[in-house]
Amino acid sequence: MSGGQTKNAALTTALAFHYQMLIGLDKCFSLDEGQAVYFEKDGDVSLLGENAEQSSQTEVKDYASPLTDHHENLWKTLKNWLSPEFEHGQYGVLVLHTTQAFGAKTRLKNWNTQTADQRLEVLNDIYRERIEGQLNAEKPSGIIKLQKAVMAAKLPLLMNVLEKVTLFTEADDAQTLEKHILARLAGIPKSNLRSYLGGLIGFVYAQAGQLSWSINCKDFYAKCEELTSQLCKKEFTFPPFTGYEASELEVESHQDKLFVQKITEIAHHDMIADAVGNWIELQNSLLEQLDEYPLYADKTKSYQDKLVKRFKLAYSSAQLEVVDSLKSSKLLYNNTIAEQPLNLSNDTPPIEYKNGLIHDAMDDEERNLKWRMEP
Repeated sequence: MSGGQTKNAALTTALAFHYQMLIGLDKCFSLDEGQAVYFEKDGDVSLLGENAEQSSQTEVKDYASPLTDHHENLWKTLKNWLSPEFEHGQYGVLVLHTTQAFGAKTRLKNWNTQTADQRLEVLNDIYRERIEGQLNAEKPSGIIKLQKAVMAAKLPLLMNVLEKVTLFTEADDAQTLEKHILARLAGIPKSNLRSYLGGLIGFVYAQAGQLSWSINCKDFYAKCEELTSQLCKKEFTFPPFTGYEASELEVESHQDKLFVQKITEIAHHDMIADAVGNWIELQNSLLEQLDEYPLYADKTKSYQDKLVKRFKLAYSSAQLEVVDSLKSSKLLYNNTIAEQPLNLSNDTPPIEYKNGLIHDAMDDEERNLKWRMEP
């Protein structure tokens, strides 16, 4: 065998092992107390509970070719399950989990709805297609060896196994399976999902020190709690605010906005472009699909209410000293916009965020806020 072939064979083995790990990992999320998932235990992946009814054994196969009557996949799997070394009595369900689709003409398509007797008849029909020369050849093909071994099994054993077998075809490939597992990880920011998955896969791989190993319910969920503690969103962080500069066209298109009219009302025209920029940047941040959007929206509303409360106090105080309406109104505007943001938890928000919220509140008719003051 050439070095290239050896490398390709090793890669194929590694990818198959990784796929098996993902199947087992996905099953771990369904573990109940007292159950465990076994890897390379009588096959590829086993889920063992307190009794056979709670236990299943899964052969994981990744084939590109379709599952036909004479494909080795089913026959080889049945041979493994009929082996004296396989304790099928431990399991209530035996699953062939394969990426294959059924072949166009296969007689296996109705397998999962058939009785054990009907399944046996299907196997007999397929086997009867073999001519005597094929069956008695000095060097029969690999598939014929598998078929002969299955059909030579003692009938009670064969019927017992056939009754338990389920065919899971067109199974997800590794990439799709990873996405399915990632979808199970609630409460983890998108930026940390891959790290979480990597931690779980590493946990499974770390147990693989022997020909067979297991992961029980308690250990799996303890690992999940550890990863969640490490990778969940511990503190709220703001989306970036850079001080968006509104274009002339954007300023023009926002002239009818209530918050712009209130600035125009105090003849503070030079401030309009900055105000529109702050307002647009705030609105854009609320439209972004942030990992923590619900938290951001809730904190933003609460923070705006505090800003409005502070503004009303400042307005009331400034109103007491009004002599020149426009001058006092502009001073109130300048002081409010230049004012440092209130703290939010243990963080100081960007000033553009704070000012965007002020203009947003001015744009709300129900709040009845304004910059203009009268003597």
